[in-house]
Amino acid sequence: VQLQASGGGLVQAGGPLRLSCVASGRTFSRYAMAWFRQAPGKEREFVAAISISGGSTNYVDSVKGRFTISRDNVKNTTYLQMNSLKPEDTGVYYCAASFRVSEYTGNSAGEFRSWGQGTQVTVSS
Repeated sequence: VQLQASGGGLVQAGGPLRLSCVASGRTFSRYAMAWFRQAPGKEREFVAAISISGGSTNYVDSVKGRFTISRDNVKNTTYLQMNSLKPEDTGVYYCAASFRVSEYTGNSAGEFRSWGQGTQVTVSS
């Protein structure tokens, strides 16, 4: 599956932003989807993941209550709604996909084999 992320930009602290990730192919509904981010000088970090049906989600503690991952299996798209953004949310955000036969989401980069190109999110204080 090929992934195309979009929606990044510059936003003031406290503001919202929504990222989108469009997947190619006809088997999108068989892929768990995830968002990772990488800040300058830091390692890539797991942000959120969603199961193939959308019934199970997983978040890193630092974004719980602020970010929401969702998916539309008709539009082959995964979203990351980010609210109450903080300067520490700044980074390049990557979407990732992994073929699944269960509702397992995953939360480590090694569990996802397909990656998008990344979209920059910058939160100003």
